[in-house]
Amino acid sequence: MGVLVAGVGNELKGDDAFGVRAAQMLAQDPRKPRDCEVQQTGIGGIHLVQELMRGYSALILFDAFDRGGKPGDLWLLEPELPQAGDMSDRERRDFFADVHYATPVRALTLAQSVGALPPLVRIIGCQPFDPDSFDTAMHPSVEAALPRAVDMVIKVLETFNGLESRKP
Repeated sequence: MGVLVAGVGNELKGDDAFGVRAAQMLAQDPRKPRDCEVQQTGIGGIHLVQELMRGYSALILFDAFDRGGKPGDLWLLEPELPQAGDMSDRERRDFFADVHYATPVRALTLAQSVGALPPLVRIIGCQPFDPDSFDTAMHPSVEAALPRAVDMVIKVLETFNGLESRKP
């Protein structure tokens, strides 16, 4: 199967809606490759894991998270995930206590532990101004980052497709 691009976040919390809004924008972009599935998983971590169980060659997440930058700053990251197998039974239970509303790291770790995480995973993250306010409007700097994030994911998809075409 192709690439899954998923937008995560809460549309009721202003800047936290970045991932969902970026996914919506990408879904309408004519540059999106045919083998690219775009989903808005919102805050439902278990939905992301279930979708990954269908089998994808790569995953790209759009998300808003604080890295101490300026609002609207974008990052392309490869996630560092904890290994569920290295956790004690109690740590594993606590870590996966509620995956319905799991953070992306927890959802990805669960996907990894059930063998559903693709070999290529990237996160396009955006620095929020205020990720915790209840508002449907995003900060102007975060809103302005949406087209740049879509451009970034298109470039990443081109790279992934180049890697896929070189496989024997």
